[in-house]
Amino acid sequence: MNPIKLARALLVAMSLLGPVCAGAQSYPSKPIRWIVTFQAGGTTDIVARIVGQKLSESLGQQVIIDNRPGASGMIGTELGAKAPPDGYTLTFAYNGNMTMNPNLFKKLPYDTLRDFTGISMIIRTPMLLVVHPSVPAKSLAEFIALAKAQPGKLNLAVGGGVGQLSGELFKSMTRLDLTNVPYKGNAPSLASVLAGETQAMFETVSAALPHIRSGKLRVLAVSSAKRSGLLPDVPSIGETVPGYDVNVWMGVSAPAGTPAEIIGKLSGEIARILKTADVQERLTAQGLEVVGSTPEQLNATIKAELETWARVVKEANIPVQ
Repeated sequence: MNPIKLARALLVAMSLLGPVCAGAQSYPSKPIRWIVTFQAGGTTDIVARIVGQKLSESLGQQVIIDNRPGASGMIGTELGAKAPPDGYTLTFAYNGNMTMNPNLFKKLPYDTLRDFTGISMIIRTPMLLVVHPSVPAKSLAEFIALAKAQPGKLNLAVGGGVGQLSGELFKSMTRLDLTNVPYKGNAPSLASVLAGETQAMFETVSAALPHIRSGKLRVLAVSSAKRSGLLPDVPSIGETVPGYDVNVWMGVSAPAGTPAEIIGKLSGEIARILKTADVQERLTAQGLEVVGSTPEQLNATIKAELETWARVVKEANIPVQ
């Protein structure tokens, strides 16, 4: 190419890239909306508000928490998927909307891998396998032996989502015949175990811990591969069932196509915020383990979980809605 023409082409390219780079550098210049697919007051909402408040202070623009509950998280997640990829609409990402819904629903109004890119995993926490005190098993090994001796007689309360799929993966890996008793949500399923109507369930740390401390539930194991730093005296399922590893995680994603500079800036700010003592104290008080991952790590987790839950749903013959 003629040197003069080449120089002109380079100038044109630089002029086109200039506004993009300038926009990323000046970001944010207006408030940011963070869509949370749960009602105000729950653990997810609390996490978003703790981090969102600090992010507002750090970025110099208000981060507005926009609660959009309903339809197993699909309402809010669809809004986030269809938002402009400019960094001004973020979506709360967690197992349910990013990796489980795609395997439990035939027609989702979004595609996790196509429509989103990860920013950061904020926290994770294992589930707890808990039983009613009347169950004559003081350890996970004893529970497995009891279930094998009485196939189909022990009930597992399931409220959908991560609790249900945690149970299905456990049953698959141990080849146990546990009878699922479905409930519309974790609250009624937890109530059934507390009342002794069902014998066991997988529940979050924050929901189960008060009942464990009061003696109304007995914890057998945490669902992670290794023991949790939050409950170091409780064995992991992985110690008895090698390879079992399930964690509830929560983070934040942006629409696919959001400039890498903006993703990097948000991820870096969140990582810094999560290292501060007051934020760590407030999150661990909720029974949560602070993470602060890179975008690449969150995207890899989502991709791997999509494959894991696809296999679990298929092997357990879970009806796809």
